[in-house]
Amino acid sequence: MSIPNSGQRTLDREYLPVRAKILEIAASLDRVERAEGSPADDARWQRLRAALEIVFQQGLNRTEQLQLHFSRPYDELWREEWDI
Repeated sequence: MSIPNSGQRTLDREYLPVRAKILEIAASLDRVERAEGSPADDARWQRLRAALEIVFQQGLNRTEQLQLHFSRPYDELWREEWDI
């Protein structure tokens, strides 16, 4: 029988990998903002910023919310659009 992980044990295991991912994201955002021209009007940039807001929300369904945020709405005619 397995013993459920405590929040502290889970944090101990996840802290360094999550920290590295956050640093990687920050570096990517810095590179975009340092480049010539502002991405402020680009829909992808706005989508990324909105995604970060989702990450900072409290709750247990952030993963689902992010997946939906980056997904296309369902289109019943997708087969015709893709010639399938």
